[in-house]
Amino acid sequence: MKTKLIPIITLIIAVSFSYKGVTQEKTKDIIWHVKAFKPDAKFLRIKAFDARGRKYDVKAIQNSDQTSLLDVKAIVKGKTLPVKMLVIKGDKYYPVKAIAEDGTILNIKAITEDGKILPVKGVSKSGNIVHIRAIYNDTVFYNVLAISPKGKANVVKGLKMSTEEVETTIHGIEVFAHIKAIQQSDY
Repeated sequence: MKTKLIPIITLIIAVSFSYKGVTQEKTKDIIWHVKAFKPDAKFLRIKAFDARGRKYDVKAIQNSDQTSLLDVKAIVKGKTLPVKMLVIKGDKYYPVKAIAEDGTILNIKAITEDGKILPVKGVSKSGNIVHIRAIYNDTVFYNVLAISPKGKANVVKGLKMSTEEVETTIHGIEVFAHIKAIQQSDY
């Protein structure tokens, strides 16, 4: 029995050493801008707001060569905070928020050219995808996009990984869906 295991163990050791010799290059993060898109070809800035009204960037982070599914994060004082869609509590839309390590919630909002602040929320579902929009006066809905430095655009959506109402809990906050920048199909 021992003699039959020796070739297998030798193979496992050889493979593990050869794998350690292969280095996987880490791509430097590429930051995509997250914006709301108006039909007149204007973009609205998307920001995270803390309780004092301070604004922080919201970006899609590309950390490899793949661009089809990117994480959306708020960048607050050098830290990246997860941006998630929260479970509905007394609202007809799913709130989109950033969650700090201490459980503090930052609001995700769009800012118009004239300084109006618009909520950004999940407004409808198609299967496991939740459509996110910047909402003006509860009647006009603007798509939210992530735009690469080279001009490529992904649509920002909520992505449900389970059928449960509460997908997960992060720092005590119930999450309904994960926010991702998703590549649109060509057909």
